[in-house]
Amino acid sequence: MTFLKVLMYGLQFLSGIILIALVVMQTSKSEGLGAVSGSSAPSLRGRAGVDEKMAEYTRYAAGAFMFLCVLLFLMASKFGWS
Repeated sequence: MTFLKVLMYGLQFLSGIILIALVVMQTSKSEGLGAVSGSSAPSLRGRAGVDEKMAEYTRYAAGAFMFLCVLLFLMASKFGWS
């Protein structure tokens, strides 16, 4: 049972790190404070297709993270993990 507990917590940690990395790597829609001041510099961060792929990967990572959260909650309540 200890191996399963360590494995589940490790997967949860890894999925959280991957989710954070994917969110940080995405381009923002407003491009920061430049949109507030009226600056209209074009974005130089790559093709439009890359942003869609990053958004898709982020959705998958968020789904996996949420699934692991629910699974860990259920396992902790059933087996008494703390």
